[in-house]
Amino acid sequence: MSIEGILDPNDPELKESMKFLTMTTEERIKLQAQPFDGKKACWVPDPKESFIAAEIVETQGEEVTVKTSKGDSLTLKKDDVQQMNPPKFEMCDDMANLTYLNDASVLHNLRERYKNWLIYTYSGLFCVAINPYKRLPIYTMKVVMMYRGKKRTEVPPHLFAIADNAYSNMLRDRENQSMLITGESGAGKTENTKKVIQYFAYVAAASVKKGEGKKQIHISNHVYV
Repeated sequence: MSIEGILDPNDPELKESMKFLTMTTEERIKLQAQPFDGKKACWVPDPKESFIAAEIVETQGEEVTVKTSKGDSLTLKKDDVQQMNPPKFEMCDDMANLTYLNDASVLHNLRERYKNWLIYTYSGLFCVAINPYKRLPIYTMKVVMMYRGKKRTEVPPHLFAIADNAYSNMLRDRENQSMLITGESGAGKTENTKKVIQYFAYVAAASVKKGEGKKQIHISNHVYV
C-alpha cells in the first residue's frame, strides 16, 4: 500500500480513527459559541466531582457568593474560587495554552476530552494519556504513517507524535533518546510502552522497505511502582 493511499483523508479506516483523535470543525465551532461572562464564570469545589461550574452573584470582602451549575447557592472564600477559561479553550489539545492553568481547568479539559474518547492531551512537553479501558482504532499502520515526520502542531495529540519526535531526533543527532512513561497502577503504562515499540517497529520496517538500510533500536523498559 502506498503512503499516498495510507494518508488519504477520505479513507474510511482513517476517518474512523480520526473520531478518536480530534473534534470536527463543526463540533469545535459549536463549543466556542457558548455564552460566557469572564467576570462571573468560575469553578468551585464539589465533594463528588472535585470542581463544578458556577456563576459569581456577589462579592463582599474576602467572600464570594456563587450559584452553582447544580442550582445551589454557596458562600466561599475568594481563594476557593478558580477562574474559568473562555469557550475557545474547550477541549484544547495543549493545556499549556490555557489562559488559566488551575486545577479545575485542567481537570475539566481532561474530563471533557475523555468523555469524547480523546484520550491523549498535551501539557507542554508532556503527553497525558487516560486509560479508556477499551481498544480504540488509533494504533493502525495508517495512523502511524499519519504521524511519521510530522510536527506536533500538525497532527492531533498522540503517543505516536512523542515517539516520532524521539525517533527523528535519534536519526538527526545520532544520540540516544529517552521516553519516560509514568503513572499509577492501571493507568496504562505497559500498554503505552507496547504502542511505542509498535510505532518504532512499523517505522523501521517502512524505512527498510524504502531502501534506507537497517536500523537497530534497543528498548529498555523500566517500570517503577
